[in-house]
Amino acid sequence: MGTSIRARLTLSHLLVIVLAMGIAGLLMLSLMERYFVEAAEESLVAQARITAQAVMPGAKIAGPDVASQNATSNTIQQQQIENLYVQTQNVAVPPDTLNLNYLSNASLQLGAQINTRIRILNPQGVVLVDSAQQEQGADLHGAALVEEALNGDYATHQDDQRIEVVLPVFEGETMIGVVYLSQPLNDVTAVLGDLRDRWLQSTLIALALSGLAGLLLSRAITRPIRRLTAATAAVAQGQFDQEVPARSKDEIGRLSRAFNEMIARLRSARQMQVDFVANVSHELRTPLTSIKGMVETLRDGAVDDPQVRDTFLETLEHETNRLIRLVNDLLTLSRADSAALNLRRERVRLPDLVRLTAARLNDQERVHIEANGHVAAWADSDRVAQVLVNLLDNALKYSPEDAPVTVAVEPVPDGVVRVRISDSGMGIAADELPRIGQRFYRADKARSRASGGSGLGLAIADALVRAHGGTLWVESQEGKGTTACFTLPVA
Repeated sequence: MGTSIRARLTLSHLLVIVLAMGIAGLLMLSLMERYFVEAAEESLVAQARITAQAVMPGAKIAGPDVASQNATSNTIQQQQIENLYVQTQNVAVPPDTLNLNYLSNASLQLGAQINTRIRILNPQGVVLVDSAQQEQGADLHGAALVEEALNGDYATHQDDQRIEVVLPVFEGETMIGVVYLSQPLNDVTAVLGDLRDRWLQSTLIALALSGLAGLLLSRAITRPIRRLTAATAAVAQGQFDQEVPARSKDEIGRLSRAFNEMIARLRSARQMQVDFVANVSHELRTPLTSIKGMVETLRDGAVDDPQVRDTFLETLEHETNRLIRLVNDLLTLSRADSAALNLRRERVRLPDLVRLTAARLNDQERVHIEANGHVAAWADSDRVAQVLVNLLDNALKYSPEDAPVTVAVEPVPDGVVRVRISDSGMGIAADELPRIGQRFYRADKARSRASGGSGLGLAIADALVRAHGGTLWVESQEGKGTTACFTLPVA
């Protein structure tokens, strides 16, 4: 299961969801925690300023400017300050406020709606006022935050339990004391805990939904792949009747259509192979049967008759030559199919090669050449001559006696030379034209194999032309003649 594509798709889908939810949750919780802590700190600073103004009119407090906060933080802070009141008792502010010792007999209370502890320290670090009534008169000079504030700097500290701010108070340029505020972070912790719980619940729900979606999606993706796998295994066992549905237009659909096309070609190739073997067997059986019969006849006494012996020997030679031609043709086709033809390319003047081929066929006077003598192709002259022999021989045999055969050689666009061989013979029927060029196929059923060849001529010509990078095709109208055309790279 763990190695299947379906399992990997589902697991990768879940992994992406977990990573996305985890990163988003951690960023959100971190952002919310920082936001709440900053809001609490800014609220404490605002409360410190209010407290200082209540007990020390005209004093200035060092610290951050709360007026530059963002809109949301200002809203929270405003709600806290509106609920804040400072109640003082036994406070008589002397004319000289540089000495805060008068606060030692004062009583300071903060509104109950805000759980903030306020301590006011003199310049020596001694607590003059404690809203919690716990450290009145205590010396906090050794505390790190107090010491930093006594040096004239704003100091703050925050842990998991509470947040503390310490602000020095100045009268003109002289520091007259310190305001020390602390507030528990229970509310922030509770909110963050609630957010964390909701985030975990959302993650679990998202995992369940994404797991279900991943299973359905992976099933939809892997179903055609499983069909392809099963069909491929069947083909490997020789079952070429396989076909898979290709309904979608995505990559899987294109793969299915490519598989179906491949199977169709394999079926065609297999049928061609079966037909090829049957045709070769038939082509070989006829001359071999003839040779065997004549050998037996000669062995039975016909060898003693000089006339019969010479006739039989001539026939044996003819059948042997047929076998040699057939084997050579099959060898040429085999090499062409396996791209093993060794082409010796050179500049070949096609009009001259046509003339030499016509002379070789002893019908030079019937071949009319229409070409510029300088038209040349980049090809193997021996292989092109073999193509011309097959095509010219067919054209001459199928044309009426003494009827001319026209060979037109001309350059055409795309850097190729086109050769057209036209005859005025009986032509080819339209339903037979698509099969022209198939191995061992003959359009004229009346011609015997002894006089009409093996039916491999056009197939060999087509293979040789394709080996040069050209194409061969046949145009024909029944009763009006046939034109065989092929192209070669221009030199």
